[in-house]
Amino acid sequence: MNTQFFSYAIEIERTGSITKAAHNLFMAQPNLSKAIKELEKQLGYEIFERTQTGIVPTEKGRNFLVHAKSIMEHLGELEALGLEERADSQRFRISIPRGSYIAEGFTEFVAQLDTGQGMEITIQETNSMQAISNVAYEKFDLGIIRYQSIYENYFLDFVRSNGLSYELVWEFEYLALMSKEHPLAAAASVRAEDLFHHIELSHADLVIPYVDRRSVEPQEQTKAGKHIYVYDRGCQFDLLTRVTTTYMWVSPLPEVYLDQYGLVQRKCAIPNNSYKDVLIYRNEYEFSELDEKFKERLYCARDEVAYKQHQ
Repeated sequence: MNTQFFSYAIEIERTGSITKAAHNLFMAQPNLSKAIKELEKQLGYEIFERTQTGIVPTEKGRNFLVHAKSIMEHLGELEALGLEERADSQRFRISIPRGSYIAEGFTEFVAQLDTGQGMEITIQETNSMQAISNVAYEKFDLGIIRYQSIYENYFLDFVRSNGLSYELVWEFEYLALMSKEHPLAAAASVRAEDLFHHIELSHADLVIPYVDRRSVEPQEQTKAGKHIYVYDRGCQFDLLTRVTTTYMWVSPLPEVYLDQYGLVQRKCAIPNNSYKDVLIYRNEYEFSELDEKFKERLYCARDEVAYKQHQ
């Protein structure tokens, strides 16, 4: 049972209004109503009923709210105990897409941490839907999601419905990443049709909120006749380096990766080639000093690749 729903019910009781509670929780009213209905379904009884004076708890609802408030208070105490124990520890948790400039920013961030203090750093590379779930259910404090701009409304609605806030990190175009030994690496220009007979690497866990994956029309950049699906950035670099007829659509890479793996990145005219990376966090979340330091290094890594000209 999601204890975040307990907070929703407590706020509705406090305000006597779903509309006011939704406003205070930075949520859309339909999403709050849906969450309460889901909670009532799990409990097996109604928590609230409508009266002429507003929303009031049912008899069972009043009993539930007493216990819910007690549980939330105890959870707060447990969290406070953990914070006391880790008062001198550098704690940071983030879910990110498989984007190399983001990984570079994270590495630079960690390199600047105080190695004389305790350290509890967690990073997970995953897809956008899993990142949203991780942050919403407090497994991670921050997340970065990546989506194609044409699906922005789906993703941002899903982000908001999970009680999350967001801010744009970067809007960019994908580049074709390939080995320096690739047959097209030195071509004067690269067209989508030129890549068709080569092997495309792509991440296999693309999911779009509210959209059946089978109904999503393949984009031009995924119409290659040969595919290898990967879940790991390390594996993709090995394949690009050693199987020199492979290529992959990626966000612009820092030079350190291109030099390390002997790769080049090429522009290519393809439809709907606009992507966004967006930072997400819980509505009530307050950025720590470490969070701000990470954001600073992330934006530095972004700027390093954003202003580079590509052919």
